Amino acid sequence: MRTIAEPAAAALTSQDLATVPEGPGQGAGHAALQRLQTARPRRRSVREIFRTVGSIALIAAIFGFAVPHFASYRSVWASMGAMTWAEVLLIAAAAAASMISTWIMICSVLPAIRLREAAVVNLGSNAVANTLPAGGALAMGVSWAMLSSWGISTPQYVLYTLVSGIWNVFARLGLPVLALVILATASRPGAGLIAAAAVGLALLAAMAVGLGLLMRSESFAVRAGRVVQLVLVTACRVARRPASFDIPGSLLGFRDRAGALIAARGWRITVATAASNLTLWLVLLACLRGIGLSQAQVPWQTSLAAFAFVRLLTVLPITPGGLGITELGLIATLAAGHRDAAQVTAAVLLYRAVTYLPPIPLGAIACLTWRYAPGLIHAQPVPRQEPQKIAGPAPQAP
Repeated sequence: MRTIAEPAAAALTSQDLATVPEGPGQGAGHAALQRLQTARPRRRSVREIFRTVGSIALIAAIFGFAVPHFASYRSVWASMGAMTWAEVLLIAAAAAASMISTWIMICSVLPAIRLREAAVVNLGSNAVANTLPAGGALAMGVSWAMLSSWGISTPQYVLYTLVSGIWNVFARLGLPVLALVILATASRPGAGLIAAAAVGLALLAAMAVGLGLLMRSESFAVRAGRVVQLVLVTACRVARRPASFDIPGSLLGFRDRAGALIAARGWRITVATAASNLTLWLVLLACLRGIGLSQAQVPWQTSLAAFAFVRLLTVLPITPGGLGITELGLIATLAAGHRDAAQVTAAVLLYRAVTYLPPIPLGAIACLTWRYAPGLIHAQPVPRQEPQKIAGPAPQAP
């Protein structure tokens, strides 16, 4: 399950955001979506075609050859069929809690919207991101169209995207460190987790220091913006694309707005982001227990370590929603040399099914509701009317 500002999704450029019309209204949001869609080339480039074909081939190879290496799909289905209704309800409740925690996290960063609006934005964008190769950019276009139709301005959306994205990166980098500490109390951590924790800790410290300097020092923000500007201009020249952006000015603007948001809601954003990630792990744990794997067979510390490792592994958007890579990473980590490999494989596939598939139909319903019945999501404010004056008798001339 992904948020609309996950770092794995491709972000909109500052030039695209600058051309998106501001202001409330359904027309503004729909126009923004059309603008984002028509801005893409009509014919896919060779790179996009190869990326799509490569993504499909990788997913087919993982599910066709790699996963059956651990357990046959017949044994996986048999393990799922042995579940009781109580176990099914437990998994459904955990999946629902994980989904709601994501909506709460969105509201914590963007307090101008309500929970039901956050649900529509999250489900609609996830439906696109989970079904289309490299659908992150289009998913962000969908989320921007929805938010702009509810009166969210361009600076608010950019601030929300950047802050929530940074906090999600912090969570992904910090999870392996937390998992390593917890796993060390139960067993000896593997070399893979130790390496992931070391990389995550180094990157987390570097990002935290960089963000702290950016918030505290205006001169650092200007110098960092110039460095990024130089890198992007060079990259645009190599790619033979126009470079019309002002990174130092954008960083200064982000610094001012983000500083006020973090000062007012920093702890709330941190708690909501941590809860969103941990409840997603609880879905995995519920699937492991629901399939019948006990604490002695798969300790919860081991499942947390595997979850943290795979979350860090899937930062780059190689496949839509990490499809295939997440499953293979979890199965290889949890089922390697395990005598209950069939049950572990069944639990992982069940976990991915309840977190990956539901947002697709729910997101389609959310998009249709936003498009054709917007009043069910966002109540339009009633225009204020001036009180009518009661006409009295005309004054008589003396």
